[in-house]
Amino acid sequence: MYAIIETGGKQYRVEEGDVLDVELLHADGEVKFDKVLMLHDGKAPKVGHPHLKHCAVHAEVIGMEKGPKVISFKYKRCKNYRRTVGHRQKYSRVKIKKIVAA
Repeated sequence: MYAIIETGGKQYRVEEGDVLDVELLHADGEVKFDKVLMLHDGKAPKVGHPHLKHCAVHAEVIGMEKGPKVISFKYKRCKNYRRTVGHRQKYSRVKIKKIVAA
């Protein structure tokens, strides 16, 4: 059984036991993703319009992670103008516990 969920403006295909990095969640312990777009139970897929009602994915927050450093550099020639900005995106690492389908 697998499901496609939406969180942080992105879509993820998840199964029970999967570990994935999602946009930063300000929560500890258990998290419930109730924006389930599609659910496949091995027989026939169920597709929501846009979300499935009475379906949820329960997960546990393992910890926080940081993505790779991205460097942005602005430069204008002959004007002595240089700007460097670095950024590291923060992610929450979650482990999928169970998929609840009604």
